[in-house]
Amino acid sequence: MNVKKLWSPAATSNNIDKFKNQLGKNKNISSYNDLHKWSVSNKEEFWDNVWDFTKIIGDKKGDIFKEGKNFIESIFFNDSSLNYAENCLQEKDNHEAIIFYNEQKQNKKISWDQLKNDVFKIAYFYKSQNINKNDRIAAVLPNIPETVISFLACAQIGAIWSSCSSDFGPRAVIDRFKQISPKILIITDHYFYNNKKIDTLKNIRSIIDEIPSIEKIVVVPYGNKEILITDFEYINWNTIIKDTKKYEIFEKFPFNHPLYILFSSGTTGVPKCIVHGAGGSLIQHKKEHQLHSNIIRKDKVFYFTTCGWMMWNWLISSLASKASIILYDGSPFFPSIDYLFQIAEKEEITFFGTGAKYIDYLKQNQININKKYKLKKLKTIASTGSPLVQESFQYVYEKIKANVHLASISGGTDIVSCFVLGNPSASVYAGEIQCAGLGMNIDIFDENGKSIDNEKGELVCKSPFPSKPIYFWNDKNNKKYLETYFDKYKDIWHHGDYCEKTQNEGYVIYGRSDATLNAGGVRFGTAELYRVVENLNDIMECVAVEHNIQTDTEVILFIKMKNKMQFDETLKQTIRFEIKSNLSPKHVPSKIFQVNDIPKTKSGKIVELTIKSIINGKDVKNKNALANPDCLKEYQNIYQELNKG
Repeated sequence: MNVKKLWSPAATSNNIDKFKNQLGKNKNISSYNDLHKWSVSNKEEFWDNVWDFTKIIGDKKGDIFKEGKNFIESIFFNDSSLNYAENCLQEKDNHEAIIFYNEQKQNKKISWDQLKNDVFKIAYFYKSQNINKNDRIAAVLPNIPETVISFLACAQIGAIWSSCSSDFGPRAVIDRFKQISPKILIITDHYFYNNKKIDTLKNIRSIIDEIPSIEKIVVVPYGNKEILITDFEYINWNTIIKDTKKYEIFEKFPFNHPLYILFSSGTTGVPKCIVHGAGGSLIQHKKEHQLHSNIIRKDKVFYFTTCGWMMWNWLISSLASKASIILYDGSPFFPSIDYLFQIAEKEEITFFGTGAKYIDYLKQNQININKKYKLKKLKTIASTGSPLVQESFQYVYEKIKANVHLASISGGTDIVSCFVLGNPSASVYAGEIQCAGLGMNIDIFDENGKSIDNEKGELVCKSPFPSKPIYFWNDKNNKKYLETYFDKYKDIWHHGDYCEKTQNEGYVIYGRSDATLNAGGVRFGTAELYRVVENLNDIMECVAVEHNIQTDTEVILFIKMKNKMQFDETLKQTIRFEIKSNLSPKHVPSKIFQVNDIPKTKSGKIVELTIKSIINGKDVKNKNALANPDCLKEYQNIYQELNKG
């Protein structure tokens, strides 16, 4: 199948070329493919060179890689040490480190010197509260500079960070933080979303009642306005910054010392607590930033994210490449649909990251960004969260910027990084992720564990990498860890993405493999169905699930219309015709329903498995993990309709 080439890099040198030069000419590495093969065959030498090339500050000693008895127990840089915060705070000038905007058009800039000063003060405060290494600090915070400062201070003293975004309800917060017993909770008094002021403290009593480990609460006044709270004891953030001394020591901790705990979505049970190491996260992020994204000193890096999504952690590590980070808090569509690009233009952002659904939304609403904004400094647009379809690739080049590196990237909370991502030295083809990450020994397997090309199958990783979880919290004998990634193929990481390697050496992800559809014995990914349906006028988005009927299954499609337009029989027939023409008769759903909303996680991912459970009569637990749980009632009503009589 011919796929349209949309962009090719200029002949100028980039960081991948410089990295190849560092390796020397005796390696016989000419293409990216050569480099990738070498990187997975020579783990020790590759990661040793990444440490040096990206200028990690730390003590590199002993073996770079020690093979363990299995994937989990194999370890990188076991005798080396570093301090994550030190690596993020190495700049020494008044140039801005953090640029903050919110939907209320508030704006703040924090220099490198001020950032370091504030981190040292919060670190001193932690120390004064007897926070020691491995103690947990939890935060329910919006995407504001204080969140970054709190996290870096936590990393500086070797404590373990964990955060939820402010829109998490009390049950979702408790389900996560109760498992890890934090000593300090940091929270704002309020935040804004879609021009609504939302009180964050109304549920604080239920949270602290259920998590007795919390000894101190720090309240951050949103927008630095003074606060007065009388119903619980707290410490005001502004008081700490004003009155506290500084703790200026960067103690070096082991490379695999825990840095933060991230949580699985929690849509299929209590969220899993995934513990990531400081060194593994840092070296993987620096590799992805500098080699795959060509981020350099004084670049301005933006990712639209909340503090409950791993892309926040990925963004913060950009500081370690001496780049400024741009934080945005609020709805991406308020005060205007193009507000994020207004900021990108004003601040001369060089790297603009967002979710695929945001780009899809702009495309569906035919927003011509390039008519209004020049975006002269913008080098890279990154997209993640769900597959970016061919039409959305083309939209970026036609309506946002013609000369830009569009990097569709995919990985997950599990690895706090990417398996497949961008390559600034390669062409971009519509709908394709450009390459496998350097050092990531990925492959596509069939059901029997056999490697396949140009066929859809399971995305796997065949050997260890530094950013694999160091462990799951309270997981005796790695039971949950093994069940999550190693049940399907022995000692090979099974990631759960349904994927295909293309003739261009790129990758197409068709959705989660546990949400793939099976109709008439043909297995296909949800993303290919969504691409066809969402390309039709008047359809905002859709979701499809398998419905069990006696000894067979059928596919049911749910449609969300634009502007609450009504779904009619003509559109239903159009959908069926387009699916049949563009895919196959087997792809055509048995039933199509209009819905008012589609359930999603807090980070905006559609939860196909939750809908599948409802439509097949199973109970749904942990509804609090969803951003919009009220919409599930509609699917329960459809289930009742399907099972009448």
